[in-house]
Parts: sequence; structure tokens; C-alpha cells
Amino acid sequence: MNKISPAVLPSLAIATTVIVWATAFPAIKLALRDVEALPLASIRYAMAAALALLWFAWKRPGRIPLSDLLLCTAGGIVAGVGYSVLLNFGQQTVSAGAASFLVKTESLWMAALAVLFFKERFTGWAWAGTALCVVGVGIIATAQPGGIHLDAGAPLVLAAAFCSASGFALQRQFVARHGALYVAAVMFIAAALALSPWLPQAQVQMRAASGVTWGWVLFLGLFPTTLGLVCWVYAMGYFGVARAGNFLYLVAPLATLIAWAVAAETPKITTIAGGLVILVGVVIVNTRNRRQAPGEVASPAAATPARSCVDGT
Repeated sequence: MNKISPAVLPSLAIATTVIVWATAFPAIKLALRDVEALPLASIRYAMAAALALLWFAWKRPGRIPLSDLLLCTAGGIVAGVGYSVLLNFGQQTVSAGAASFLVKTESLWMAALAVLFFKERFTGWAWAGTALCVVGVGIIATAQPGGIHLDAGAPLVLAAAFCSASGFALQRQFVARHGALYVAAVMFIAAALALSPWLPQAQVQMRAASGVTWGWVLFLGLFPTTLGLVCWVYAMGYFGVARAGNFLYLVAPLATLIAWAVAAETPKITTIAGGLVILVGVVIVNTRNRRQAPGEVASPAAATPARSCVDGT
């Protein structure tokens, strides 16, 4: 009898992550038909926080230093609240496919933060990749309603990507110390508390929402945030952070196809062209080596182009 390859379960985990995170973009677009941006974010993180509390009750992990707890909480507000709220508002005018490509610029923000705060150095290839990403963003943004004006949706999606990158930069040291699930649970709860003023409004809007909207909202809370995170952590444990992160380049093109199928969003030529330019730029930035500063020790977390533990759209 043939034995099952040890890579089967990690491969299934990474496939699940890519699928649920890609589906999150059209899911947000469809949910916004009946639920406003802030209430949608609040109910999504309320579900994630409930599951986090159940995990704390079951696992009973040890306490972490107060300073670490406060910074993890700040990360939850920046990466959780900032990312989800800005993305929700941005997707009111930006298509799901375009948003999924624009969010990939988080790798550029992470690279910029690494240069500014972690003293990493860019090679010429990395700067070339950055320039390509800027071109790709411009192609997509100028084709969206409102163009690239500050009141348009594209800048909001880019700001969401910045929040995601900032949250990762803040949390990465704590993931190494306390574990990804612990840090993610703290950040989920922090985001839920910050968004709690809009939870009553979410409950009112959900009562009037269609059954389809109920399905998509439940999907967003349970799958991209929770299941996607668990599968992602498991896959990173097997493949390693950098190798697993490479699979996430599939999220944007898959999100575009899913949006085409379930939300009737026919991708524009500009979205496809700009998205491909962004992906090429991100791959170059993350694979053509950022030079380390003298005396710097390489960190697996620093090398990853992947999303943060609370991202998962």
C-alpha cells in the first residue's frame, strides 16, 4: 500500500489559503451591497475575536510582557482595523480584481519599512522591481472611477496595503517570541474591540440583508480570517516562510477570475496589464535579493513577501 506523501497536507493547506484569500475580494464586494464598510469590518472581526477567545480558553497560553501586549494591540488596530476598513471603503468603487492586485503592493511597503527601520539595503534589481510596481499601480488606478484623485477608491486600497505591511513590521518580532497564533489572537481581539462601536449598526443591517449577503459575511469572518490563518501558519511550518510566500502571488489573478465568475466583474485589459506588471515587480523585489546591512543577521520573517498573520484580506 502506497504511503501518502508528507507534502500532501501542507500542499492542501497552502491551496486552501490561496483560495479563501482570493475569494475574500469578491466576497467583500458582494457583502457591501447590503452592509456598509465599517459595520462589515466590525462583524467580521467580532467573529474572529470570538474564535480567538475560544482558542485562549482551550490553549491557556502563558502571559506575555505588558509592553509586547500593548504593541500587539497596536498592531491589531493598524493591520486589522486599518486594513479592513480602508479596503472595504476602497472596494466600493474599485473592482475586486483590481483591489487584489493593488493590495500586493504591501510587499513594497514592507521593503520600504525594512530599509527605513531595519537598515536593509536595496539592490538595483529591487529598485527596478519597485519602479515596475509603481507603473502597474498607476495603470490600474487611472482606470478606476475617479482616477487617482484622493477621493477615489484606489488610494484607499493602497493605504490598506500600507496598514497590512505596517502591522507585519510591528508584529514580526512578537511572532518569533510568542508564536503566530498567540499574536494573531491578540490582534483579532484588539481589532474587534476597536470596531465594536459599529457592531450594533452591523446587527441592524444584517437583519435586513439577503441570505446571500449573510453567506458572504459569514464566509469572510470564518474562512479568510480564521481558516486561512490556520492553514497559512501550518504551511509556513512545512515549506518555510519565503517559499510559502511565493504561493501567494497566485491570490491576485485567482481573485480576478473568481470575481469574474461570482460577481460578474469582467476584468478590464488595464487591470490585467497593470496587475501583471505589479506581480513582476513584486517577484523581482522579493527574489533578486535585498542586500543586508553590515553585521545584520538574516531573518526568515524579513525575507517573506507574504501577508501578515492578521491580513488574509
